[in-house]
Amino acid sequence: MPDLTAELYSADGARAGDVKLNPDIFGIEPNMDVMHQVVTAQRAAARAGTHSTKTRAEVRGGGRKPWRQKGLGRARHGSIRSPQWAGGGVAHGPKPRDYSQRTPRKMKRLALRSALSTRAADGQIKVVETFDVWDAPKTKNATALLEAMGVTGKILLLAEDHERVAIKSFRNIEGVIASNLGQANTYDVLWAETVIMSQGTLELGQSAPRGTEEHAEEVKSQESRVKSKTQDSGLSTDDSERSEDS
Repeated sequence: MPDLTAELYSADGARAGDVKLNPDIFGIEPNMDVMHQVVTAQRAAARAGTHSTKTRAEVRGGGRKPWRQKGLGRARHGSIRSPQWAGGGVAHGPKPRDYSQRTPRKMKRLALRSALSTRAADGQIKVVETFDVWDAPKTKNATALLEAMGVTGKILLLAEDHERVAIKSFRNIEGVIASNLGQANTYDVLWAETVIMSQGTLELGQSAPRGTEEHAEEVKSQESRVKSKTQDSGLSTDDSERSEDS
């Protein structure tokens, strides 16, 4: 299987080669059903749910029976605010409610990986070496970078937390969503025609998430490397801690 890669650009938009993508994140078989369910839940959670209509008990007026029950040959009514009357209450109308749905965390991760894999398969993943080159937020710099890269249409830009200058520079451009990696979601990835991220964001996103077996293995490997270094230096763990405190 050939290596999965994405185009790499420098901070000024010049082509700087290719960068490898983790096939476990960008090369899986997209699960359309999970993506549909997650996007549906996300759009439902975005609804305010503040709609409200008045029932016959809440409409002003109608406290008196309009006419007597018998003897007039007319239909029987007890209030002029019944649903069948003009200006009456609404029967079974919408009331304020919460539309949010519970979505398992594993399902969200699978949907996001499926969306990223779809974009990677179409060659719509672009990587910039770094965004830490601008001193102040300027939309002009962001527009120049996109023109140099030759990227048009709807764009999703993912940056690291310390690259806030870039996020502020891109967020005023129409058709561009700029956020950090923690706010990445399936809907935005599928909405965008191109996904641009910094190389640091890519490396951070390809690391194993917390709470998974892969993350636990990475932590164990890091701990073992630390222990091996302390043993090679001839210090125990307690001795190394004392030396750091001193």
